[in-house]
Amino acid sequence: MTLRALYVDSNSYFASVEQQLRPELRGRPVGVLAVLTDTTCCIAASTEAKRFGIKTGTSVRDARKLCREIVFVESRPVVYVQMHHKLVAAVESCIHVEQVRSIDEMWCRLRGRDVQREGAVQLAHEIKQAIYQAAGSVMHCSIGIGPNRFLAKTASNMQKPNGLVVIEQADLPQALFTLELRALTGIGSSMAARLEACGITSVQQLCNASAATLRKAWSGVAGARFHAMLHGDDIAETPTQRSTVGHSHVLAPELRHRDAAYAVLHRLLQKAAMRLRSLDCISARLCVKVTLKNRHHKVVCWDDDVALDPTSDTRALLAAFDVLWQRYPPQASARGWEPMAVGVTLVNLSEARNQSLSLFSSSQTQHQLDAAIDALNLRYGKNALYFGGAAAALQAAPMRIAFTHVPDLALESDRENMRPDLAKK
Repeated sequence: MTLRALYVDSNSYFASVEQQLRPELRGRPVGVLAVLTDTTCCIAASTEAKRFGIKTGTSVRDARKLCREIVFVESRPVVYVQMHHKLVAAVESCIHVEQVRSIDEMWCRLRGRDVQREGAVQLAHEIKQAIYQAAGSVMHCSIGIGPNRFLAKTASNMQKPNGLVVIEQADLPQALFTLELRALTGIGSSMAARLEACGITSVQQLCNASAATLRKAWSGVAGARFHAMLHGDDIAETPTQRSTVGHSHVLAPELRHRDAAYAVLHRLLQKAAMRLRSLDCISARLCVKVTLKNRHHKVVCWDDDVALDPTSDTRALLAAFDVLWQRYPPQASARGWEPMAVGVTLVNLSEARNQSLSLFSSSQTQHQLDAAIDALNLRYGKNALYFGGAAAALQAAPMRIAFTHVPDLALESDRENMRPDLAKK
């Protein structure tokens, strides 16, 4: 039976990159932190650390309790992006990459001899060897092969680390019965609760359910699509439109006060505005969030938002932010609450080309000013020219990597952290 998709999932990616580049970390439990402080949590864990129960989200304190030998390292997003491009190039040397799904995942459409099991398995081994040769012996990946992308991804999660699993049409649905519902892409806690309300608490029950039942559980056609993919149909992916652009940052201990939080948010918003323009989009709403913590380790969040005349103009966005910041509780610090993390999000996005410009406004002048600032920062570095509110946080909030966003190094990189040996040839 025809196989159509091959999914590559790098194992413990951030930690593996650190172990590859720092041989002294190999074979040791490693936790990757956004900031080297005891009050944060792991954003990644090595395979060795995972054996102790340490995973993404495990606090530093808990990780030390679980494994006294754990080594913590500060994340280096630029290096991870550089390594990502090496991995994509390695896979491309074997087969065309249909789509990059995240910093550590990609999938390929199988054709020709590779649609049969023997050819697909041989290709998977070739990909693994190409990655080792290009990136190093520590850069393991799990590869899943299946009738569609969804099942190939599912297969890639079934054997880690360094796995290779093939799910053929003839294996369905029994091959999935040992999995937990939450192991399937698209089923989170809320979806699991909705399935339970429909009497579905296991993958076997899910596979045996009708398309109509899943359509009801998903409240729409997405349920019917999930049913088809679950049973091996090769369904075209529904086109999606970006709806948000945002940045967040866990504050270093010395920045956990009101003024520093303001400066970091200012810098994050300037970065978000530049990204917004690079996407040729405008935003109609700005959201700001501050996570606060007291000495009793109680956590609360302050968040607020404001409607905008659709814009990508940095000055307009910063003016809206200043309005929001006036609402930040002034008594927070006096009551023992200190900001731990901050974030800005631009939502309600639309294409800039659809914006109607006023003949009597300064929009064109502002657009030209933003374009000039962007060009200077692209050429000379991110801090070549900036608005003064971020002056106290120029070295804060370095580039981070979201689950589904691979940063553009030209737009977002901290150039001082670039690794020449990892740069694309």
